[in-house]
Amino acid sequence: MQRREFLAMAGLAGAGAPQQPARAGKMIGIQVGAVSFVDEGVEEVLDIFERTAHINTLFLAVFTYGRGIAGRQVPGQPLPDHGKQEYDLDFHGGNYATVHPEYYRDTGVRPEDTRAPDHGDLDIVAAVLPAARKRRMRVILWAEDVWRDDIPGIDRLRETDLHGRLGARLCLNNPYHRNFFMGLVEDYARSYEIDGLMWGSERQGALGNALSASHGGAPNDAGRVGCFCSYCETKVRRQGRFEFARVREGYLRLEEMINEWLAGRRPADGRFVSFLRLLMRYPEILAWEQFWHESLRELYQEIYRKVKSIRPEAAVGWHIWHNNSFSPLYRAQQDVRELAHCSDFLKVVMYHNVAGERMASYIRRVAGNVFGDFAPQEALAFHYRVMNYREGELKTIPFTGFSADYVARETRRALEAAAGTPLRIWPGIDIDIPTEPGHSKCTPEGTKAAVRAALGAGAHGVLLSRKYSEMRLANLRAAGEAIEELGLA
Repeated sequence: MQRREFLAMAGLAGAGAPQQPARAGKMIGIQVGAVSFVDEGVEEVLDIFERTAHINTLFLAVFTYGRGIAGRQVPGQPLPDHGKQEYDLDFHGGNYATVHPEYYRDTGVRPEDTRAPDHGDLDIVAAVLPAARKRRMRVILWAEDVWRDDIPGIDRLRETDLHGRLGARLCLNNPYHRNFFMGLVEDYARSYEIDGLMWGSERQGALGNALSASHGGAPNDAGRVGCFCSYCETKVRRQGRFEFARVREGYLRLEEMINEWLAGRRPADGRFVSFLRLLMRYPEILAWEQFWHESLRELYQEIYRKVKSIRPEAAVGWHIWHNNSFSPLYRAQQDVRELAHCSDFLKVVMYHNVAGERMASYIRRVAGNVFGDFAPQEALAFHYRVMNYREGELKTIPFTGFSADYVARETRRALEAAAGTPLRIWPGIDIDIPTEPGHSKCTPEGTKAAVRAALGAGAHGVLLSRKYSEMRLANLRAAGEAIEELGLA
């Protein structure tokens, strides 16, 4: 489909972007990708958003190669009751807006090569922005740190693992990578009259990955962690805080230790004590994790400054990964007061339904290594106490999900951490995020309870997630009913 055909179908050909004031009150947002507007029509989708859930802010997915925020329903999951009733098995991803090459300098990849081919030359921002403006809806562009490995030149941006092999993700300290993101956000801020930008990076450093301290999939290979590239080495040598050789040596010892654990061998002093002993001998292990997260926050700061230098009124914020609800190591790095220096808002993921399945997966992964001295249920009880949750047993939570109480507690925690700053906290609410067959599925009752819990705890708004193309209308409507019952419609 060509852009001019799409605009004509949507009744937007030749339309400008009148600067209507955005609606006041709580932010009621929804994440939505280009395919939904292509399949259902711009006006029709916006009608549904207004009518069913009182949406006043669109989080429009514009840059990703992942199916989490773009594309139709994930293949193998039930199709929702709207949109095209088929899977997009040829999904590619990329940049769904027009690429303006003049904003990209020394990026290692050609910005034109990142243009998403899924919908021809359609520019989804140009197509949706005028219609949203007419309805006084805000438009925040939503990008995530998910790439393909077949983009020409991408190897120049990738991480290097402990043994010198190219990694799957891109290095935060690689100048090509940073230059690309600076070009991308400058392109968006200069080319469109947007209301804001949100970026998400669902990643952690080498220590968290070596310990498999996240949900989903098989345990990580402790030698496949990163980044140990020349850019990271040069940066840490320049800082002079610790020796890079000691970092590598410590992580090699950690790899040996974890491999022994996975082989079923228990140290005389147990796994946790042995791990602490290694950290004491090699404090550089923990320092390297801190170094990685500092590099991520530096990128946050650069993005924030770039957008603000062009469009001071635009809101800039970050998607905080769901691992924040499971891993104490990861949560320790999500210092809300520190993030407030480079953020207008945080979307803190509080996906209640999928949380049960994800927490169970996380516990089984870490109970296979550093928490191997615990029975899995004991490890779960430890995490509940540390994270201040009151949820079900390990054997039941994949089938029940987490309760609305989890959403309320997480909202209050984030708000307390942000107290005294202008930072806005927008909980991310789960609507039909896929789970395994037989596991808990979203219901209207659960959705309504989660929305009420977040807003009742004082959140500045809610963000219905992950993407409209996998949501059932009954659950979207239930979110709207909660908003009505709270007198916020």
